[in-house]
Amino acid sequence: MDGIQQSGGCCSLKALGLTRMSAYNIHVNGVLHCRVRYSQLLGLHEQIKKEYGNNVVPAFPPKRIFTLTPAEVEQRREQLEKYMQAVRQDPILGASEMFNSFLRKAQQETQQIPTEEVPLEIYLSNGHKVKVNILTSDQTEDVLEAVALKLDLPDDLVGYFSLFLVREGVDGGLTFIRKLQEFELPYVSVTSLRSSDFHIILRKSYWDTAYDSNVMENRVGLNLLYTQTVSDIERGWILVNKDQHRQLKSLQEKGSKKELIRLGQTLKYFGYIKFDPCITDFPEKGCHVIVSAGNNELNFHVKLPNEQMKEGSFKVTRMRCWRVTSSVSRSPQNACDVKLELAFEYLMSKNRLQWVTITSPQAIMMSICLQSMVDELMVKKSGGSITKMLRKRHNGSLHRSDSQQAVKSPPILVRTGTTKLSSVSLRGITASNSANDISGSDFHGNYAFEGIGDDDL
Repeated sequence: MDGIQQSGGCCSLKALGLTRMSAYNIHVNGVLHCRVRYSQLLGLHEQIKKEYGNNVVPAFPPKRIFTLTPAEVEQRREQLEKYMQAVRQDPILGASEMFNSFLRKAQQETQQIPTEEVPLEIYLSNGHKVKVNILTSDQTEDVLEAVALKLDLPDDLVGYFSLFLVREGVDGGLTFIRKLQEFELPYVSVTSLRSSDFHIILRKSYWDTAYDSNVMENRVGLNLLYTQTVSDIERGWILVNKDQHRQLKSLQEKGSKKELIRLGQTLKYFGYIKFDPCITDFPEKGCHVIVSAGNNELNFHVKLPNEQMKEGSFKVTRMRCWRVTSSVSRSPQNACDVKLELAFEYLMSKNRLQWVTITSPQAIMMSICLQSMVDELMVKKSGGSITKMLRKRHNGSLHRSDSQQAVKSPPILVRTGTTKLSSVSLRGITASNSANDISGSDFHGNYAFEGIGDDDL
């Protein structure tokens, strides 16, 4: 989640007479998720307080007897921002069914979609569609299970996959908007965009290729991994030379799916998610970059101002923390423009940390990728069960204790003005060779791998 804004801007506030009935828009990746009133948020607060007690629940902005002044309206908005962030970032409250069901119900009411049975098309990696009959009020887990049932995917493998909201370009390329979360209704999320360019795709949700073997033991799981591998090669996400291409084509013609996947695992960028071109300040400000996430790293293909291309990787194990921030501005037509930034503090060398910033509409998706990488690493390091973690993630109940230092949920940012990152002095370094990490890949267990919102700055 990336924003809660005073509904309708200045004109609406004036029309409402600045009453206590002011509404707030909650945005996800710049797209309206739901609209809520103060009284609804107060009701949520009272429910949470009753369930978890006063010691757990953060402070909530109090009721006011008299009409709010413009300054008080802004103050309340800021207080609601802090409250919603605190709830969402809490490992217990943020994962609670009470909080997530509130957001789902508000989303459905805002979009004015009645509860009824509807068909929903879920895309596979090869473009084939699976049509499932669901309720408009079904949450992400319900839809995922419906797809698994339709495909005959065993229950113990469901957690290895997730649903992603994507946008298809005119050239057939896919832009990953976000992984669908437990606080939203997939049918409402995709239909509210009112564009056939958006759809929901099923894709594996883990990073360590060692777990491919578990999935490949099942016929359906094997087919899903096979189609994803072939599709990623065809769209250029996985690098293949001529000799490898001939081998892959031969295996494909023979129907040797496991062998093709195993060959794919040896190729560069296997299992990565590739993001749209964006902007970074590394190694210098204003550089164009293509970011890919996979193999516990963010890979950069950077175009320098002198047109020279450089490549390097930032290992998640060397990131001390990261944050997603947003800035909101309005165009002359009063359209809301949301700019998202992902910034991470990276251990460049011994005793030298440096902030790296990526400006991209997919910043939250990048953050979610980092979070899931950290979850896997921490479970593996502690000797825990990846299957158990995936199942908990699938059920929306992964708590901080399950991965020791799991990062927080994507932050809720409440902004109507411009929010900027803290001023950070960045030092450029020489980009490494394409096969190497920017500065090594040793695991530094003393660092807290925690994604933070801008309230933590």
